[in-house]
Amino acid sequence: MKTSIKDLLGSQADSLLGHTCKAVPKETLHLPGPDFVDRIFVQSDRNPRVLVNLERMFGTGRLANTGYLSILPVDQGIEHSAGASFAKNPAYFDPENIVKLAIDGGCNAVASTFGVLGMTARKYAHKIPFMVTINHNELMTYPNKHDQILFGSVKEAYELGAAAIGATVYFGSPESGRQIVEIAHAFALAHELGMATVLWCYIRNNAFKKDGVDYHVAADLTGQANHLGVTIEADIIKQKLPENNGGFKALNMGGSSYGKLDERMYTDLASDHPIDLCRYQILNCYNGRAGLINSGGASGANDMQEAVATAVINKRAGGMGLISGRKAFQRPLAEGVKLLHAIQDVYLDKTVTIA
Repeated sequence: MKTSIKDLLGSQADSLLGHTCKAVPKETLHLPGPDFVDRIFVQSDRNPRVLVNLERMFGTGRLANTGYLSILPVDQGIEHSAGASFAKNPAYFDPENIVKLAIDGGCNAVASTFGVLGMTARKYAHKIPFMVTINHNELMTYPNKHDQILFGSVKEAYELGAAAIGATVYFGSPESGRQIVEIAHAFALAHELGMATVLWCYIRNNAFKKDGVDYHVAADLTGQANHLGVTIEADIIKQKLPENNGGFKALNMGGSSYGKLDERMYTDLASDHPIDLCRYQILNCYNGRAGLINSGGASGANDMQEAVATAVINKRAGGMGLISGRKAFQRPLAEGVKLLHAIQDVYLDKTVTIA
């Protein structure tokens, strides 16, 4: 084990590096590896051009040919406002710097908006796989509302040279029915044109905050969102790391009725350990046939430690990698590259094993 990883984990090291998952054994999962596309997607309905683009993503950057992914996502200029996102580092108002960070950082792909990737396509689309995020929460309607709306077409993403499209569905929101239909159609067309598909499977409803607990990060609710995502043929699922469990149970108290649950979801298929909670998310991704990438989260005081811990949890659970943005671009380029490399080092370190 690299001492630096242990040191960065600090007091979490023994718990995260020594844990063994007993609820869902690793032998039942389809784990990342150099042969992942051949082992999983060759038998699917994805056409050869999709396989080429998946292989291109898996074959780029420092994690090339490992089966793991490190992706730089920068669509916060819309999702969180450009000023709030880039004030810490105004260089990233310029879209070329976003792509440069992904390349210098050794990422497998860069995920961003039509505008960012369209502005840089002729110079960079052949140098690093582009993933166009096709819908966003525009954040300007007053008062703010939370709805993902399409910002362009799948054909536009194809024309600018994208290897993949990304999209978000707010599962659990009043608008989720429309979003599911829109993105299911978009994913079908993307596959027809040969692009891979990545779904941000977020859940969103004020009712999911109950008795002081935020169940937006519950393993059972996010796991079911993942299962809906693979149902509309997302090749890769992007999800927040779970922080708790029991969302379905909490929302079925006080005479209310919500969803369906089986107590074995909590007793037999998970525990309260963060690696077990993440493994439950992977279980809902067809046992890992669709890879799970977890988000890096917001930038804060302990970014390096948090990023490495998230990578360890994801990898040891059986996940496919991290998609980390704000922790990387809200700092000078060299520091952002260092953070991305620290994440990637977890996946390159063979002593960080599947739990």
